[in-house]
Amino acid sequence: MAVLSMAICKSVGLLAPSVKDSSDLDPVEFPNLKIPFTLLKSDIPEGLLDADPNNDFVRLSLEAGEADNNSWGVVVNSFEEIEGDLAGVFESLYANQAKAYYVGPFLLYDRLGQYQVGAKEQSYLYIKWLDEQAESGGVIYVSFGTQSHFSNYQMDEIAFGLEMAGHPFIWVVRSSEWVPPNGWNERVGRRGLVVQEWVDQRSILAHPATGGFLSHCGWNSVLESLSMGVPLLTWPVLSFSDQPVNAKFVALGLGVGVMIPQRGVGGEKIMTVGRDVICDGVKELMEGDEGRKAREKAQALGRLATHAVEKGGSSNLKLDELIEQLTIKNV
Repeated sequence: MAVLSMAICKSVGLLAPSVKDSSDLDPVEFPNLKIPFTLLKSDIPEGLLDADPNNDFVRLSLEAGEADNNSWGVVVNSFEEIEGDLAGVFESLYANQAKAYYVGPFLLYDRLGQYQVGAKEQSYLYIKWLDEQAESGGVIYVSFGTQSHFSNYQMDEIAFGLEMAGHPFIWVVRSSEWVPPNGWNERVGRRGLVVQEWVDQRSILAHPATGGFLSHCGWNSVLESLSMGVPLLTWPVLSFSDQPVNAKFVALGLGVGVMIPQRGVGGEKIMTVGRDVICDGVKELMEGDEGRKAREKAQALGRLATHAVEKGGSSNLKLDELIEQLTIKNV
């Protein structure tokens, strides 16, 4: 999880009781926690305000809270350049003043700060397909993680939206039941690639042909995308998770993404995102002014992320500090 999401989860107990009875569209403010966008009650992980013991996310948060009581430090998969200003407030939420160690992005240590597509990855069908794309940065990658599930109707709308947008795409489909609409495969042709098996997401995001990521905004996916300098089209799916907060942080806080609308004009929750909305979102990210600005910022953050894990970088220094503390404490 991002430090921001963890800080919000740990701060819920500080909210006034009246917040529980407020509207989902009411803004929520936390004491001493500066959030770079308007946080709504509906953005807070579902069940957290009620401390619902049957909610998996809540149960995980409570178990983590118990472990926190004996912790002297928290290892964070993030880096100071994007969340460093939250460190002081986050640490103050721990009764024992535990220290936050920003040592991410973890994935970049795998290749000494710069991920490259290796020989093994090059043999994958989707990498060969990416190699065929003429335009650098012209492909949008679509994946919603392993826990997101859509109705067949919503899957159809995604398919039509990608078709209408006109950009080459790789779409990772987890459903074994969904079948593309009649004639869709023929119309899309080689412009689109649907993959129904595991993919090495990093190798796709690292490929020069990839220019955007339509994502559920799980924190690992967000960091993978930003580490490769790829902007996001945000579509949080799981309301009981940190995805809604991450999506707003990406688009409104960091300015490295474009948001798929989650609510209608009247504030009602959109149950099915239509093809027109998906098409407009893809076009804005890939060719619009907002998307251009997001891409520039994402590329800049990608460079900062790489530098953070290199020798002398912020995360590298924090890692050295963590190792020193582990040695002193003989953990």
